[in-house]
Amino acid sequence: MKKILVLGAGLSTPTLINYLLDHAGEKDWQVRVGDIDENIAKQRINGNSRGKAFKFDVFDDDQRTSEIKNADIVISMLPARMHYLVAKACVNNKKDMVTASYVSKEVKEFHKEAKEKGILLLNELGLDPGVDHLSAMQIIDRIKKEGGELIGFKSSTGGLVAPKYDNNPWNYKFTWNPRNVVLAGQGGAQFIKRGSYKYIPYHKLFLRLQTINIEGYGEFEVYPNRDSLKYRSVYGIDDIPSMFRGTIRRPGFSKTWNALVQLGATDDSYIVENSENLTYRDFFNGFLRYDKVRTVEEKLAEYVGFADDSFDMYKLRWLGIFEEEKIGIKNATPAQIVQKMLDKKWQLDSDDKDMIVMQHDFEYKLKGTYYKILSSMVVEGKDNVNTAMAITVGLPLAIGCKLILERKITSTGVLVPTLASIYEPILNELAEYGIVFKETKKEMKEPNGL
Repeated sequence: MKKILVLGAGLSTPTLINYLLDHAGEKDWQVRVGDIDENIAKQRINGNSRGKAFKFDVFDDDQRTSEIKNADIVISMLPARMHYLVAKACVNNKKDMVTASYVSKEVKEFHKEAKEKGILLLNELGLDPGVDHLSAMQIIDRIKKEGGELIGFKSSTGGLVAPKYDNNPWNYKFTWNPRNVVLAGQGGAQFIKRGSYKYIPYHKLFLRLQTINIEGYGEFEVYPNRDSLKYRSVYGIDDIPSMFRGTIRRPGFSKTWNALVQLGATDDSYIVENSENLTYRDFFNGFLRYDKVRTVEEKLAEYVGFADDSFDMYKLRWLGIFEEEKIGIKNATPAQIVQKMLDKKWQLDSDDKDMIVMQHDFEYKLKGTYYKILSSMVVEGKDNVNTAMAITVGLPLAIGCKLILERKITSTGVLVPTLASIYEPILNELAEYGIVFKETKKEMKEPNGL
């Protein structure tokens, strides 16, 4: 019997855990699911005899070591900052590990030791990062095999609400960790366009937008996402003149969200004095100048450059930022206060479905002719638990876990899924679940540099 240890049972894990349990009888697996909230872990197991739920504290050294030592493979779905502790224990105990998160510098340092011990720490095997790597590398390798020269690559992903359930003025609802949504972009972004390096600081990030279209779903806006430059070497395209990775939202989202950024309301670096007794109106007024005559609404509109009767101001009012409702959180940062406010407004309703959209845009030259390939994927969720986010994050992880246990993936070290031996079998099985890309190709007179 193979023992699979899943650490963390949050919003992105239902499909992952269901896949493992569905295959556990046939494959003779035991699936242990640990979470700081044991009740959530029990919900994920749902009484399956092949599963076991338990309370897990990653900071309990003895428990962490014992659980990992007794497992054959570990899937870490914990917050990204905690993966190092799990990875260290996996290396010490010679256990394979899979995670959906970006590989950190700390985890990268285990590469040599992991290879020496013959284990694999496979990172970035979720949606973004994850499915984006798998699908992009398949096309990049194909272009190279044909003898083509890649001159531009843009990759964008977004977790949104499905059109039928898109019923709020922001055209957005939470489909993954709300805290990550509030803090998104705070590290800024960097990319390259026609050989020119671009560095976008956080306070300008939501102003530097691009537009894309996805057939059947219309127009979207895209803001830059983190460090696009590092993926040139990861993808084996070090000399590419243009490369951009972005986050997809519906048009208009970024402009209004930027107002909160400019106010400083998404800051997570300090505690707001007396936060539990402040109202949301008090909190937002705290970012504005003192004025006994003008209202908070008037001051804020002037500060962020919105007309009083604009749709952007309506969206802010709809969130409740001017309400005389007490925040009720002690020692809260601005970002935590904003998150609590958004939790009430951006939650998926019980009958809502979410949607994942992803698009790759390739430009390349082959035998003197320029070509563009657009590769797009849209996945809609089944319900507000089995979401598109959970499906597209969980399935690649689960399939990768299975392939490692079956020794069909035999690579070692600290890796991301850019090898054909990893991406081909995972993409093939994802297609069986309806996770497929629609691809179009056309000739171009000259590249546009994305």
